[in-house]
Amino acid sequence: MTAVVLAFICGVLALRLYALEKDLRAGARQLKKRREKGGGATLRMAAPNAAAEALMAEVNTILRQVEDERSDFRVREKALRQQIANVSHDLRTPLTSILGYLQLLEDPGLSPEQRREYLEVVESRSRALQGLITAFYDLSRLEAGEYPMTREKVDLREVISQLLADLYGDLEEKFQVSVDLPEDLPAVWGDRSALTRVYANLLRNALEHGSGRLSIFAWVTKDGVETRFTNGGADLTEEQLPHVFDRTFTSDQTRSGRNTGLGLAIVKALCDQMGGSAGAELKDGEFTVVLRWRS
Repeated sequence: MTAVVLAFICGVLALRLYALEKDLRAGARQLKKRREKGGGATLRMAAPNAAAEALMAEVNTILRQVEDERSDFRVREKALRQQIANVSHDLRTPLTSILGYLQLLEDPGLSPEQRREYLEVVESRSRALQGLITAFYDLSRLEAGEYPMTREKVDLREVISQLLADLYGDLEEKFQVSVDLPEDLPAVWGDRSALTRVYANLLRNALEHGSGRLSIFAWVTKDGVETRFTNGGADLTEEQLPHVFDRTFTSDQTRSGRNTGLGLAIVKALCDQMGGSAGAELKDGEFTVVLRWRS
């Protein structure tokens, strides 16, 4: 009787072992097929087996993670290629202009006035080129977390007012400007030079792309301070709006001008590093950048 029981147990174990081996072989074949032909098919067990199913579930989880990483890598690789193409174009534009005017300066028949005019253009394009290189470098440091910052309480009203005073002539010439910066606006937590860079970029972006009206408002919120920069004439669509802070974005799809698409990308990167937030709105042809800071 004992021998019969043992034989039965051995038979059952042998069947389970055979079924397990069969499932593992089937899983190996599925893995090989997936590796050779690609695809994201889920690995399945040929027969019920709790332990093998648990193992297969973990394998499927790892495979999904690998697929997600591959997909993310493809997206980042595409963005990097686009950024390299943009950088190449943006640097080549002023450089081509500089080389062209340098060739014109070789003409011995130029009058002193023409020579001075051409030299001014070369200087202007050289400064533009320097600004582009600086922007690319700063954005790369920001994305790598290597941009130096000193955290302190900063008078935001003073920062914005100084920038408005510096650009008063240009702004008044192009916009109907309205400003509301309360005198009791509390200080915000951030880096003074970085905050200055943020609002300087917003004003330059408005001067380059806006028209009509420019409104600058600030007020106290529950958690800190909110500022809103609104300008008309925005050449944007609702579909483009979520991408205005992307480093590869430019509303000038032909990149025929000097729009690098980096100004707002730097604004958001600086805001994020200082614990603030940046958002954008588009309503009735007016583009608004909303920045929120902790006080």
